[in-house]
Amino acid sequence: MSEVTPELTFEVLKSVQARLAQVDGKIDEMKQEILALRTSPNAARQDVTSVFQEIAAVHATLVRHEGRLERIERRLELNEAPVR
Repeated sequence: MSEVTPELTFEVLKSVQARLAQVDGKIDEMKQEILALRTSPNAARQDVTSVFQEIAAVHATLVRHEGRLERIERRLELNEAPVR
């Protein structure tokens, strides 16, 4: 069996230190991926909320225009007689 020398111990420790640095890098990458996974649903939720708000605004505009059109038709006496 070979003798354990300080030089051999130092070489092993350098190897361990290099591998720990790689592990730290991989952990940082995983943290970034997890953060991206957390923010992705939030962004999608905000997009859906924005679409719903736009649809609500379009609906409100259509309701307003429908009311105006009915008033114009009444004023011009363009209303059709009810069908029986």
